[in-house]
Amino acid sequence: MESVKLEEVVKKMKFELLTPNVDFSETEIRQCDINRPALQLTGYFEHDDASRMQIIGMVEYSYMSHMTQKQKDTHFQKLLDRGIPCIVFCRNLQPDQSFIDLATNANVPLFITPHPTSQVMAEVIRWLNVRLAPCIRIHGVLCDVYGEGLLITGESGIGKSEAALELIKRGHRLVSDDVVEIRKVSGDTLIGSAPEITKHFIELRGIGIIDVKTLFGVSSVRDTSSIDLVIRLEEWDRDKDYDRFGLEEHFTEYLGKKIICHDIPIRPGRNLAIICEAAAVNHRQKKMGYNAAQELYNRVQNTMKLNQNREEAPKASETDVTQKAAEADKAEA
Repeated sequence: MESVKLEEVVKKMKFELLTPNVDFSETEIRQCDINRPALQLTGYFEHDDASRMQIIGMVEYSYMSHMTQKQKDTHFQKLLDRGIPCIVFCRNLQPDQSFIDLATNANVPLFITPHPTSQVMAEVIRWLNVRLAPCIRIHGVLCDVYGEGLLITGESGIGKSEAALELIKRGHRLVSDDVVEIRKVSGDTLIGSAPEITKHFIELRGIGIIDVKTLFGVSSVRDTSSIDLVIRLEEWDRDKDYDRFGLEEHFTEYLGKKIICHDIPIRPGRNLAIICEAAAVNHRQKKMGYNAAQELYNRVQNTMKLNQNREEAPKASETDVTQKAAEADKAEA
């Protein structure tokens, strides 16, 4: 099961720590949902998921301020003893000292943030959905080409990194080279990123490792990208029948999500970067409702029908003339 350190969440969301004596360096978040402990503050814990982050907003804080000291000691202690990872107070709502002391004794970190509750919840859930999503690693190169996430795959040494380098020189952006981490953040969305150790690096055989961000600038890289199209590079096979029209779409599957895939044969003299650009912009055009292959097919069909009608028209005219001549002969007789 995927997990993320609580320290990463705190750093990302810029939460301020209220319990400096609590060590949360080993605390992990395994649940992308969060909880507002309204009923829990009343002492009701049925169906409560203690693995979730707890968020205190104005409603919960207002209720806490009206509790008696006995209620606070009882209900706060029950909440803190359930092994929750942390509690975050929004809108700069400051908990009283008794709550801070109870949290410190229970080794539960407390945090505070100036942002509204709904904004904090939305941002935390969105970020956790990405970090805790199902993840696989594949061998390939991921680039952003005209806003389309282009995943280039193929055997080692076939030219994936060289194609990516040419795309970068043409103004597109690198996400990951050699190893791509793919996460399924929703039913229809795959997000690709680079492992932290290889981020922004490309390996070129004969040259070595180059830092794309340093050589080409920050505009040449990005951290993540959706995966919209797959280009599979392979050695040219004279006996294989490659798609030349594009009427039928082929797919490859990652984490249960099917992605359109094009098999591109490699031969000397073929510019892979231009082919990748054309594939990306053509895919974008299809999503906007225009299919060039279908348009060509329709034109051919219309032309064939037109020619067929032209061929049938003289035959129909000859038949009419013959019938009229026969009728005239009958009339004279």
